[in-house]
Amino acid sequence: MIQRRRGLAVAAGLFLGFGLGSVARADAPLVDKVILSDTIQPVSAGELDRAITRANADGAQALLVELNTPGGLLDSTREMVGKILGSRVPVIVYVSPGGSRAGSAGFFLLEAADVAAMAPGTNAGAAHPVLEFGGKPDETMNQKIENDTEAFLRSYVTKRNRDADAAQAAVQSSHSYTADEALEKHLIDLIANNDAQLMTALDGRTITRIDGTKQVLHVSGAQIVVVQATLRERLLGWLVNPNIAILLLVGGALLIYLEFNSPGTIVPGALGTLMVLLAIFALDLLPVRYTAVLLLVAALVLILLEAKFGGHGVLAIAGILCLTFGMLTLVVAPVPEMGVNPVVALSVSAAFGLITVFLVRLAVRARHMKSQLGVDALVGRSAKAMEPLTPEGHVLVEGEIWNAVASEPVDTGTQLLVAGHENYLLRVKPAGPGGSAV
Repeated sequence: MIQRRRGLAVAAGLFLGFGLGSVARADAPLVDKVILSDTIQPVSAGELDRAITRANADGAQALLVELNTPGGLLDSTREMVGKILGSRVPVIVYVSPGGSRAGSAGFFLLEAADVAAMAPGTNAGAAHPVLEFGGKPDETMNQKIENDTEAFLRSYVTKRNRDADAAQAAVQSSHSYTADEALEKHLIDLIANNDAQLMTALDGRTITRIDGTKQVLHVSGAQIVVVQATLRERLLGWLVNPNIAILLLVGGALLIYLEFNSPGTIVPGALGTLMVLLAIFALDLLPVRYTAVLLLVAALVLILLEAKFGGHGVLAIAGILCLTFGMLTLVVAPVPEMGVNPVVALSVSAAFGLITVFLVRLAVRARHMKSQLGVDALVGRSAKAMEPLTPEGHVLVEGEIWNAVASEPVDTGTQLLVAGHENYLLRVKPAGPGGSAV
């Protein structure tokens, strides 16, 4: 009986403990977290937009953005900054873990946050704008773009009570700051080793929102919930890699060619079409040079001409060079990570050029052989007169009996050579020594 009571007491204690734990967890403030560890482009802009929408809807105390980016597209950056500034829930941008960076476009996101934080061993800056439409504009155009970018940064840095001059230096001279330097120059609010330390340091801190209102953060012991990327976002993030887009485009083009060369196989054509459409969709998300597209078209024409007419390899080499330069310059990359890898461009160009020349030559040869079937295949073959040809009669060619007309009367058994045909009537002439025509 005593043991039974002890057992009940232990069970009640465990139940109470679990119950109190659940209540404590439920009472813990909620902080949503999104991880942006890639270039800044339309896909990452969509991820941030979805995370901000969720944080504004699920009662989160703040949205924590863990940032590690080399930079990206200015249009996407402006869109993301607008989402951060318009968020009802405070946004904390945290450059983490150690070794990460908020380069170029990432610096604009860091400065736009309600709270800007960095982990030890990180850096931020190098935000000078790179022209996304390519080319080399004049001095006036450069100045216009730089001034516009600086004004964009100043428009919210000053409202965040951060050092506008230090921020402008990142744009004007591509200056980059370590975490300690950024804190010293009032570009960030604090340095933290991890999420938990960051939440503890921010608890009870009063922040100034973009509209000038004050808000106190209550995030101590916060339950941090990571907003996972959707399947669509993961797929688009994979496709937006220009190297993947190039491989899909080239592979799809080869499969479509195989379908045209062997009609009815269906699978190569369907798969190739899908790959090409995916490549076009991916490239549509990136800034593309149209001059590079013309180079790709010229490369294809040169390679086909080499395969059809032959140019001792000169046309093929010119085509491969055009293809390589076209791929290398296809994407206007504000950061190297958004450009086509030179190794990929050269490898794909050489492989595509050689494979295309080989396949087209096979197709041309097959068509030529096909045109030599039937009566055409008999031209140049040896024949034998089965009866006197004066000048018409029957001859034996390759084991078949054909009507023929001789260029001069011949006797039975005379060795002949087929010179041509007309309406399935062979034209023959006497063969000389060794089977040659006389």
